Amino acid sequence: MMTTTMKSFFLIISLIMTTNFVAAKKLTLERIFASPDLSGPSLRALKMSPDGSRVTYLQGKKKNKDQYDLWEYHIGDAEKRLLVDSDDLLSGEEVLSDEEKARRERQRLANVKGIIDYAWSDAGDTLLFPMNGDLFVYQLDNKKIRQLTRSDAFETDAKFSPKGGFVSFIRDQNIYVVNIKSGKEQQLTQDGGGLIKNGMAEFVAQEEMDRDTGYWWSPDEQHIAFLQVDEAPVAVTKRYEINADDIEVIEQRYPYTGEANVKIKMAVVHLASSEIQWIDIGKDDDIYIARVDWLPDSKQVSYQWQSRNQQTLELRFADLNGAGKTAITEQSETWINLHNDLRFLSNDQFIWASERSGFKHLYLYDTQGQLIRQLTAGNWVVDAVEGIDEQQQLIYFTGSLDSPLEKQLYRVNYTTASEPEKVTDKAGFYDITMDGKAQFYIAQWSNRNNPPQTSLHQADGRQLAWLNENRINQDHPYYPYAKNHLDNEFGTLEAADGQTLHYRMIKPAGFDVNNKYPVFQYVYGGPHVQYVTKAWGRWIEQYMAQQGFVVFVIDNRGSDRRGVKFEAALYKQMGTPELTDQLVGTNFVKSLPYVDANKVGIFGWSYGGFMTLKALTNAPEDYALGVSVAPVTDFALYDTHYTERYMSTPQLNPNGYSKTATFEQAKNISKPLLLIHGMADDNVLFLNSTKMIKVLQDEGILFDTMIYPGGKHGISGQKPQFHVYSTIANYFIKHLKD
Repeated sequence: MMTTTMKSFFLIISLIMTTNFVAAKKLTLERIFASPDLSGPSLRALKMSPDGSRVTYLQGKKKNKDQYDLWEYHIGDAEKRLLVDSDDLLSGEEVLSDEEKARRERQRLANVKGIIDYAWSDAGDTLLFPMNGDLFVYQLDNKKIRQLTRSDAFETDAKFSPKGGFVSFIRDQNIYVVNIKSGKEQQLTQDGGGLIKNGMAEFVAQEEMDRDTGYWWSPDEQHIAFLQVDEAPVAVTKRYEINADDIEVIEQRYPYTGEANVKIKMAVVHLASSEIQWIDIGKDDDIYIARVDWLPDSKQVSYQWQSRNQQTLELRFADLNGAGKTAITEQSETWINLHNDLRFLSNDQFIWASERSGFKHLYLYDTQGQLIRQLTAGNWVVDAVEGIDEQQQLIYFTGSLDSPLEKQLYRVNYTTASEPEKVTDKAGFYDITMDGKAQFYIAQWSNRNNPPQTSLHQADGRQLAWLNENRINQDHPYYPYAKNHLDNEFGTLEAADGQTLHYRMIKPAGFDVNNKYPVFQYVYGGPHVQYVTKAWGRWIEQYMAQQGFVVFVIDNRGSDRRGVKFEAALYKQMGTPELTDQLVGTNFVKSLPYVDANKVGIFGWSYGGFMTLKALTNAPEDYALGVSVAPVTDFALYDTHYTERYMSTPQLNPNGYSKTATFEQAKNISKPLLLIHGMADDNVLFLNSTKMIKVLQDEGILFDTMIYPGGKHGISGQKPQFHVYSTIANYFIKHLKD
């Protein structure tokens, strides 16, 4: 049941427009979470076919937006059409393995149904679909679907071989291939099972390293490089997934910071003989293998070797006999961020990205490891290499050259190292997908007043077609609310060390400079995330502004896309410089004549939940309340790769860990606190909140809590999302509105 208070702020207001009478509505949380398409139709998994003839993407069904089919835009025909209906692959409920459930949760796809993923063959004539634990292929010429595997086991991480003769996959922790024409299967590794996993990405690789696979085909289709993971050194942790009607005890090998990681070996298996050649990766086995890529000639495989403390990253090349050499060594006094920008060219050269200058930029090397030239430079960052046109010697990349608040597409000639040329033309944020030869690109663009639009372009920027114009017209689901959409105002402040902090603010509906408004301060604050951008925003911000709050967001030091110095300020002291910067923003917003300085509340999720607790424990007089969702309360409870990157280990940095933990200062909490957590969270374990709850109880501190049976880290699903955001909003309204 909804409370009277909740019902009161779901009122509809009417506006008289210059033409017809139209009811301009305020956003309601019911509307937001009942309709996942409020921003307009969403396209997932956008890809260019290898032959450049079509764009494919996943789009929800009209009757079920969470069930995705595969659609295409055929460039030659200039036509959109359904390519593969998910119901033709599987009718009924899909059954998933525990491994696949966990994999989807880490990819934030837990509630998506239908076609989740797909792959093109390099020839562009066949599509591959994993579904219900089996594999299916779709032939474009005859439009027929064929099931490749039929087994009681689950096939995961399926891939086409480069020449399209085979499909590879993982079954029972071993690597298999199946000949597409004959249907004959071949098992390439034999010792997988139990604690040994062949070709599979370990937990921290999936969760923290942006690596979801553990095997890679050679371009000539003769070999597969793979990693073997031994989980034996990792201690077993009992994790309790508390559901509404039962409790599951999950024995998970979770690598807590400072404790043992998995052991990793690397090998190359020859398809014809199934012979395995182990790669010499060195005597130190307490390391990470972050990336693996074959060189174009298939005679060498590269891998990125990362030290346990993440202060050294080596790009190494190994031959088919297992011997190798180091081509590039990157070192840092803090940590080295991983990237996906290694690109091998056909002329024994390659593109490499590095932050050695203080900002991420691109470099050209030869395969002997000799630097040829730096390709980009300046106090701005390259986001990612998007494509390479070798015929024109052009690299296409996204970056922040125009503004750290924007993401644009640029290109540079790698033979002359010319100045970057901007390709995209609108202010805002672009996500780019290019075809393999960099002749076309798909642009997903948005700004703070326009939801994401998807268009197809030639490489020089000329638009060829709309894939999803998503214009807010009378047919758009946001149209009834668009008249009440509120603008973001952007500005800058100065951090304690003189660096520039960017903020944005939304003034409340019906703003009157003579009024005093409460503040909804929204925080994340952690690495690799940026909240102050010119991209389409989160609904909770518009909603809270329409309820009469000033919405305020500031990106503190440690946030993404500002360079090494800005990010590395938090090294070994997470939560300290970030809070200092948040307070710069808080003091600024309190100084505004239309803000009630006694009614500034702070809300954050995950790292933002941690920051909320830091605010209420270390600056209790500065905030009127805090809502902390799924917080890390003690980074000693988090995993190795993420935590040690920023904090070193508890053994080497005990004072830093003690100061970062929120328990010791919990006694300082004097304002309303709402603590929220999913009871089956396998990322930030529910243990984080239960420990904080115990500390607060022992200190005699009153607080509020909301827990979600079966809830994972994102507390996903329409009904849970509606409930959690209603709870958050109502808490602010109850305590900060008159």
